[in-house]
Amino acid sequence: MIPLSTKLRPQTLDEFVGQSHFMYPGSLLYNSIKNKSFDSAIFFGPSGTGKTTLARIIARELDADFKEINASTTGTKELKEIIEAAKVKFYGLESSTTYVYVDEVHRWNKLQQDSLLAALEEGVIRFIGSTTENPYFSVNNAILSRVRNIYEFHHLTENDVKTIILRALNDKEKGLGCLGVNYDEKAIDVLAQMSGGDARVALDTIGFIAENLNEGQLLDQKLVQEAMQRQVFFYDRSEDRYNLLSALQKSVRGSDPDAAVHYLARLIEGGADIMMIGRRLMVMASEDIGMAYPHAISIVTSCIQAAQMIGYPEAQINLAQAVVLLASCPKSNAANEALNKALADLRSRKIDDVPLHLKDAHYGGAAKRGIGLDYKYPHSYGGYVDQQYLPDNLYKEGVRYYEPTENGNEAAFKKFLESLPNAKKKGERNK
Repeated sequence: MIPLSTKLRPQTLDEFVGQSHFMYPGSLLYNSIKNKSFDSAIFFGPSGTGKTTLARIIARELDADFKEINASTTGTKELKEIIEAAKVKFYGLESSTTYVYVDEVHRWNKLQQDSLLAALEEGVIRFIGSTTENPYFSVNNAILSRVRNIYEFHHLTENDVKTIILRALNDKEKGLGCLGVNYDEKAIDVLAQMSGGDARVALDTIGFIAENLNEGQLLDQKLVQEAMQRQVFFYDRSEDRYNLLSALQKSVRGSDPDAAVHYLARLIEGGADIMMIGRRLMVMASEDIGMAYPHAISIVTSCIQAAQMIGYPEAQINLAQAVVLLASCPKSNAANEALNKALADLRSRKIDDVPLHLKDAHYGGAAKRGIGLDYKYPHSYGGYVDQQYLPDNLYKEGVRYYEPTENGNEAAFKKFLESLPNAKKKGERNK
């Protein structure tokens, strides 16, 4: 039986859902396809986000000869045969270019990838490669230099997935419309959440459920849970995921790794995708840990990137490392508070101009205007020299936004800043 995700694969650009950061009416990619000027490209991103679908739509729109191969099952011999046939078309009476789509191109070794180079250079073929791996690491530089663009596909949004599910339920020709499935709207929301931005998972799950419903049975959350073999009760209300994210951050802020891991587990089991969790973790690294352990943002970002590359279920290991690290770090919100104070001043009072000696002096006539004349280059004084940096009125008031704590690494930064002569003067002006 043909899977629903295959039967409902979009056939035109208008049917394509998602990737709105580069695919929308009037975008350069959209116009290049419509104008038949599309060149070679690499599509990079997770499974079920539309890479193969878009490649096939492009071939259909361009009305070009299109060869689709999978790098895991096709070797150099078969590729050379395709290229030889493409040469006949390119140099023969037809004078046409062949589009070659290579799925999972990262599976080819360097020699196999290099076999594309001459044909690409001559224009015999146009190449579309798709990969779930970062192409800057998995595809040869020689190939990358001959490809016009690398398009990064993101997980579909919940709204995108919901649109696709509802299209499947209502499409009487290729979908489930003829079955007249009676469904609970909340069940569709839950399935969209739990599909992890993968249209294939969503469609094949809804297809499985619909084909096995009893007559008149309601498609509800319980059936979605059964089909996905995952608990969904944490998302019984639309705001639950935000409550869990809030509880996760507050547990991290409170240095309770046990509670933080608990809420991470609930988010994962509830269907939260990697980036939903990852975005909040990266915010925490700066908002709650900040200067107390400045390396936290780098480590957490690396964990999130690793989680994206690996995907669930193993990605949860990377997320757990990030959460435990953040919860176990010393805490400081001093950097964030400093910014908030500065923003509050900008919004509530008049601030003097940038001091003349700090303004850009890299143009003719700046010196005549008195710009940059009195600036002292700190490196010429061993790394620090006492001079005014704040606007005049803030400087005279001895304004201080950043108040470092004694926590973790920030204690060392505090000690350094307090040792500077300028810090002492600020303190005197504040008295």
